[in-house]
Amino acid sequence: MKRNILRVFRRFLLVAIPMSLLGLVGYLAKAQDQRANLTTTIIPPNNPLQVAILHWYPANQTTSFGAGHAPQGVAFDGANIWVANQSLGKVTKLRANDGMLLGTFAVGTTPNGVAFDGANIWVTNAGDGTVTKLRASTGAKLGTFAAGKSPVTAAFDGANIWVVNSTSTNGTVTKLRASDGTLLGTFAVGKGPFGVAFDGANIWVTNDIDNTVTKLRASDGMPLGTFAVGNVPNGVAFDGANVWVTNEQAGTVTKLRASDGKNLGTFPAGSSPLGVAFDGVNIWMANTGGNTVTKLKASDGTNLGTFTVGNNPFGVAFDGANIWVTNFNSNTVSKL
Repeated sequence: MKRNILRVFRRFLLVAIPMSLLGLVGYLAKAQDQRANLTTTIIPPNNPLQVAILHWYPANQTTSFGAGHAPQGVAFDGANIWVANQSLGKVTKLRANDGMLLGTFAVGTTPNGVAFDGANIWVTNAGDGTVTKLRASTGAKLGTFAAGKSPVTAAFDGANIWVVNSTSTNGTVTKLRASDGTLLGTFAVGKGPFGVAFDGANIWVTNDIDNTVTKLRASDGMPLGTFAVGNVPNGVAFDGANVWVTNEQAGTVTKLRASDGKNLGTFPAGSSPLGVAFDGVNIWMANTGGNTVTKLKASDGTNLGTFTVGNNPFGVAFDGANIWVTNFNSNTVSKL
């Protein structure tokens, strides 16, 4: 009896062991094939599942929000976007993170430029020769102060507001103390002044009839130089070391070294560039003739792209993460 059981057991081992080995070999071969298939899988372009597997692809990230009639100047107050509505005598306040309308506030006649002083919003009123000061947190009006003739833009120097008074002859800038609006002086610049920027020590003003920019010492308004740029200079921005000037008629932007005004290059923009802003790395320009904005690398002027916005873009502002562009004939602002 034992002999028969042993004989059966030996036969079982002779059959089971080879079959197991064959099965293991087959399993390993199949696994190898599957691994090969996995490593050679091609993910199709624009696959929405790429979000989960960290394979990214470009998407349109431009959106727009209603901003009142004829939006022109624009400024960021640290949390919100303020837009001057030229034909309404008002400014519109939008929450920057989602574009929600937070209020519309009356200012003067034909508001144009907007500047933020760290606590308050200043709006130039080209139609009545004044600037209006609003508390940024609530929009409450804190005062209206006389500027010069046709004030169009403004800049803050850390203590004072500088207002550009745009006339074809005898262009000036007015300096007001930000704390109370006291007039501290009026200083001559070129013909047809428009844009203004502060470089940390000096004020720069574009003169669109002279095709120049004027540099003034902010502490006392002393002229430090006048520098040639392109045809019909308009917007101006400071990048931490250099001043960028949009040349509306030329369709270009000029880069000047802030320390001495040396021309460091002129770079193609779009059609009729106006507003300009610096985002910490790049320069953005609103091309009012092409309904686009152009992005240039500030270090060398390399063109990094042109992006569609609304009709007749005008002003540009940076909120720390996004670019905002006013679209004059669309009654909107674009957020990129």
